[in-house]
Amino acid sequence: MTLATAAQDTSQQGQRRHDKYDRLVATAQSLPKLKVAVVHPCDQASLGAVFEAAELGLIDPILVGPQTKIMATAQALGKDVSQMRVVNAPHSHAAAEKAVELVKAGEAEALMKGSLHTDELMGAVVCREGGLRTARRISHCFVMDVPGHETALIITDAAVNIAPTLEDKVHIVQNAIDLARALRVEPVRVAILSAMETVNPKVPSTIEAAALCKMADRGQITGGILDGPLALDNAIDLGAATIKKIQSPVAGQANVLVVPDLEAGNMLAKSLTFLADADAAGIVLGARVPVILTSRADSTITRLASCAVASLVADAQRKQLAMPEV
Repeated sequence: MTLATAAQDTSQQGQRRHDKYDRLVATAQSLPKLKVAVVHPCDQASLGAVFEAAELGLIDPILVGPQTKIMATAQALGKDVSQMRVVNAPHSHAAAEKAVELVKAGEAEALMKGSLHTDELMGAVVCREGGLRTARRISHCFVMDVPGHETALIITDAAVNIAPTLEDKVHIVQNAIDLARALRVEPVRVAILSAMETVNPKVPSTIEAAALCKMADRGQITGGILDGPLALDNAIDLGAATIKKIQSPVAGQANVLVVPDLEAGNMLAKSLTFLADADAAGIVLGARVPVILTSRADSTITRLASCAVASLVADAQRKQLAMPEV
């Protein structure tokens, strides 16, 4: 099975190329298969995605949920789960808790959302006793393949942090930079978005953008080049940045877009998806392992890209752990 054939699940998806996602998947295929605990894969969309990713050599899945439901779903798909490990759990809450336990036991390197609510899965991840918290704030990143745009765009945070504080945004930005580096992006150019490119005391997001940039200057955020505030056009279009006479290594060529709040991020991501025919792979960072968040509405190519992104993140984490302490 190839990515090209997998992408033909709908006539719409078959109409255009997905070069950015193709490269992600190809890179992930060169790595060891990601050991993924798939939480409650009890509908055809979520379990079908597992088989597609496994057939491409991206993941080595552990199916966690009611065994009878998983078997019935596989039968409806015409698939055989006998070669996959199934961990029985009576319901979705128990499946989320069991999947977290598998991670803590070193048996899984990532989590993948099946047919349960995101809140159920993330509740088990962030649980103060027994969860997968780290010192980092948990945040979400979309890795978007936008037709006509040369590079993939990372947009954060459009799904987890509703109204992040400046302190939260330090973690959100660092998570996104680490993701970009795991995806082999070089250099990482981070635009802190607002409605304008000048600091205005009446617009709090502009003040926070300026503070984040100065924090990067002082080494409190590392691994990327930050600039902001920047309006969206100035962040991704060199022509717009030139007209505004913005001289910056980020303006017009940002590959990471940090939004002021969840509402702005959600509207930006969905505008690109529904008006620009973009695809949006999604991942949650800041926990001990990456969490693959998929939606029933996601296309095959998006689901596979999400798995590829998680594989690259997990590989970067392995290398980090293998580095000697200094």
